[in-house]
Order: sequence, then C-alpha cells, then structure tokens
Amino acid sequence: MSDYFVDPDDVESQLFDWGALKWMSTPDVTGGKRFSAGVVKLEPGKGHERHTHPESDEILYVVRGEGEQEVANETRDIATGDMVFVPEGVEHGTVNTGWEPLVLLAVYAPPGPEDVLRDLPECEIVPAGKLPTPENVDPGAK
Repeated sequence: MSDYFVDPDDVESQLFDWGALKWMSTPDVTGGKRFSAGVVKLEPGKGHERHTHPESDEILYVVRGEGEQEVANETRDIATGDMVFVPEGVEHGTVNTGWEPLVLLAVYAPPGPEDVLRDLPECEIVPAGKLPTPENVDPGAK
C-alpha cells in the first residue's frame, strides 16, 4: 500500500447487521490528520439509528442507490449524485429504501468517529483482503 493510493483490499472492513464500512483514508491508513473517508454500504431495507458526531462534521455523497436521510428535523429522499452535509453534533440517520445496496462516501472532519464505530459492541472486524461477510470476521480483532 502507498500513502497516496489505497486499494479496498488494503484496509479492514467494519461489519454491522445493516451493512459494511471500509475506511479508506484515516490517520492510521494514509497519515492524513484533517479528515477521514470511507465507503458505506447499506443493505436494502436497512439503516442505522439516529446518532451524532459531537466533534466532527460529516459529508455523505451517494455513489449508488437510493434512501432516506434524516438531518436534525428534516427528512429527504436521497439518490445517486446527492450530497448531504451534517454539522457536528446534529442528529442524523440513513435508511436504504431501494432494492439494491445504498453506497455512500462518508467523510469526517476532523477524523475520529470511525474509531467510535469500530469500538461499538455490534461492530465486527473483517481483516484486510477478506470479503466483508460474517464467515470472515476476525474474533480477536478488537
């Protein structure tokens, strides 16, 4: 792996019952300290509960699929090409309302929420180079 080019096989996956995350740029992966960026895949009909990132702004860019995005007291349908800005400390949540995976690029500035996600009890870690499936979970990764 280069500091400049990151292949998905170079980084671990975070596996949840709603989908998977691959953090392609974090301070540990690239050395960049101002933001983190990862690919989020939400399975059809799945989503995650409303939550906040108390010290980080977030940008979500819809790479593929469609869903419903809540930010504060506003809810909107989102689809390929849309971008959502979530200021630090604002409650938000995403649900895949389509029949195919909803794929998002998530960016945090500054980085940090990706570590919080990794530490959640429901997060399972799949080692780099393995498909993010339950049978590939590393039981000793946390």
